[in-house]
Amino acid sequence: QVQLVESGGGLVQAGGSLRLSCAASGRTFSSSAMGWFRQTPGKERELVANINWSGGATYYTDSVKGRFTISRDNAKNAVYLQMNSLKPEDTAVYYCAVATLPGLYNYWGQGTQVTVSS
Repeated sequence: QVQLVESGGGLVQAGGSLRLSCAASGRTFSSSAMGWFRQTPGKERELVANINWSGGATYYTDSVKGRFTISRDNAKNAVYLQMNSLKPEDTAVYYCAVATLPGLYNYWGQGTQVTVSS
């Protein structure tokens, strides 16, 4: 049974930092892209960042470029999201996901809440 478990969310003041972690179990994803999404009530889930299987290629949505960094550790079957200079508009539930086929994220974590106060 595949499980993705996020951790590291919480409440932080604007300008602060958080590091999200996502640990996968039940299957090795060292050859799959992994990503972080976020969602707020009433809005569609948004891709925040993703990383290819080797870590050699990354993507960031414009609003987080220069502030967030995605990384992975294939030995630990894990992906991370370092979030710096957080803004109130970063408040959301953050989900990690795995794409076992190009562009198809078919494994999801349960989400972790990030709240940034002004």
